[in-house]
Amino acid sequence: MQLNLNITPYYQNLLDSLGPNHPLRRTVEPFDDRAPAPGELADPLGEEAHSPCPGLIHTYPDKVLLLATLTCAVHCQYCTRGRLITHAHTFKGMGMGFSSHWKKSDEKFQGLEKNSKPQRSCFQYLETHTEIRDVLISGGDPLTLSDAELDELFSRVWKSKHIRTVRLGSKVPAVLPSRVTPELAAILAKHRIWLQLHFIHPAELTAETTCALDTLAAAGVPMVSQTVLLKGINDEADTLADLFYGLLERRVKPYYLFQCDPVLGSSSFRTPVQRGLDLMCELQGRVSGLALPHFCIDAPGGGGKITLLPDTVLRRDGHEIVLTNYQGKEYRYPDDETVS
Repeated sequence: MQLNLNITPYYQNLLDSLGPNHPLRRTVEPFDDRAPAPGELADPLGEEAHSPCPGLIHTYPDKVLLLATLTCAVHCQYCTRGRLITHAHTFKGMGMGFSSHWKKSDEKFQGLEKNSKPQRSCFQYLETHTEIRDVLISGGDPLTLSDAELDELFSRVWKSKHIRTVRLGSKVPAVLPSRVTPELAAILAKHRIWLQLHFIHPAELTAETTCALDTLAAAGVPMVSQTVLLKGINDEADTLADLFYGLLERRVKPYYLFQCDPVLGSSSFRTPVQRGLDLMCELQGRVSGLALPHFCIDAPGGGGKITLLPDTVLRRDGHEIVLTNYQGKEYRYPDDETVS
């Protein structure tokens, strides 16, 4: 599934400074070789099947995904929600002034075209489902909304008193760092928002992005980062180590390294799963544990995130477990099953 070109002048200048052959360019520029491969889906995570009302996805028992907008500062060509974003149209008048972009032919989200009812239904759902503890606000990129829109959105989410954690997913600090101002940071801090950022390559950690992250950290905004493993772009241990240490230096905890979702036309981005396991094994021996993310597959069909680990437990030998470390060396750990 090919997304139309959408890029900020800042990110375009970054790509130009890196040169015409830098792998980051392929992540945002449309290309022709996008034929679907076996197993690829327009909605690989089964989000539409887990959407109780337009704009809300409820896959896990105690947490939900709230799509505040489908506007993005940059279109990533491996995007999981490309089915919505690439054919988006713009409309306003949703009661709170949120500007959102939705595919008209997508029945699950058609209701968002009708004044403010879909947004209200999302908040009504949050209020009545008291099992929900965690809300991830995503899209699109919510940081493309205005400060006032974000402030009101957060306030409405927190009105559900059973909510304990509110997160916001964004790539804006990497592609539009000027959007991060002290005023925005203050709003995020006031509402106790966890930022879940998206970085894929150490070249994105520029002076401008560092300044943006410093602004957020100085305001007390907690930050983690998610990285998608992409073939020929960041699937080398040196690249990932530089990225993860660079994030830590900027007070961002590497959180997830994702196997690329099997969205339509994504085969040129996807590495074999074993490649990710091999990289995690290598990284375990060379980076701080604080810099090491979880390697995950978001299970197709809505199964949720599944953490993958290198095969470190070889076998049981009597009252011992035989383990292997990152170098492939065997070690024994005493583990008497009869002791309780």
